[in-house]
Amino acid sequence: MGVLTRYIMLEVIKGAAIALLILLTLFHLFTFSDQLVFLGKGTYGLKELFLYLALTTPRMIYELMPSAALLGSLFVVGAMANHREIVAMRATGLSTLWVIRTIMLAGLVLVVISVLIGEYIAPDSERAAQVLRNTTQNETDGVIMHTQYGMWLREGNRFINVRKILDDGTLANVRIYDISAQHKLQKMTHAEHATFLGNNQWRLDGVKHSELDEGYQQVSAAVQDSQIWESSIDADLLKVTVVDSDNLSLYDLYMYIDFLKSNSQKSQIYELAFWSRLINPLVTFVMLMISAPFVIGIGRGTNTGGRIMLGVVIGMLFNIFDKIAGHMGLVYGLNPMLVAIAPSLLMFLGAVIAILKVS
Repeated sequence: MGVLTRYIMLEVIKGAAIALLILLTLFHLFTFSDQLVFLGKGTYGLKELFLYLALTTPRMIYELMPSAALLGSLFVVGAMANHREIVAMRATGLSTLWVIRTIMLAGLVLVVISVLIGEYIAPDSERAAQVLRNTTQNETDGVIMHTQYGMWLREGNRFINVRKILDDGTLANVRIYDISAQHKLQKMTHAEHATFLGNNQWRLDGVKHSELDEGYQQVSAAVQDSQIWESSIDADLLKVTVVDSDNLSLYDLYMYIDFLKSNSQKSQIYELAFWSRLINPLVTFVMLMISAPFVIGIGRGTNTGGRIMLGVVIGMLFNIFDKIAGHMGLVYGLNPMLVAIAPSLLMFLGAVIAILKVS
């Protein structure tokens, strides 16, 4: 690796790190302001608030990395252009494509860091953040589901309603409804707790059964201290519901999509989240490509404030376009992969055209 390559890479990475720190500070201030209204609710105090902010930091780093790369590149490489360093490099025989390639190498480092954080740290820390907030605000030892009637799952002709997920993956207040082929209720089982034993087995404690006869004329009831329940639902699969689909790892999304499809349930939201997460690292490269024509050519005389404003506008427009495309894809039932790729692909093509014009 040459001296100039190392120099540009380090400058871009440093610029992105500074931009990321500024963005994190701003977003944490907004989150802090939003969470102040919950202070004093249950045992949720300042200590819990700051811990919540710390636990959500990995997720925010993953989400903000493309914008930080754009701002860092506009600021650092733009300053090089203003100081005629880029001109000097090109005068020595280095091409515009060489400069862009070097910026992309810096982007590769940022992408690797982003993927490691997003896949191995952010999902668990985000889950811990949601558990902390829910348990302290509700003064309970588990996670109360976000909807009024808990979480619903389907497994063949069986419908499962879970009202609470505890920290260790144990379920509380579980209702299991068995439906006949004629779509009529056959049996309802209520369990106070359900513990995952492994090998598709759960132990139900405090069980109450209610069963209808074939003519739907009588109901028989039974009580058991415990029983074994065979189910393909995994404890880790249930923990997926604690975190928004956009903040899950690729593995969690893949497993949950497979579960939904195998039980003939809609999975478009999770499929879109899967493909968006798969494409997200490439968004960093797209943002760096967008910055290239501004810092190499037409942005040579632009001051620092102008470059930062330019980066903010581009980032906001991309995010707005990406969100609109995602919602339209869900509404009209478009292919999730195409919906996730389209915004980045269009921005990439626009950047390539701009670079060719500058060159």
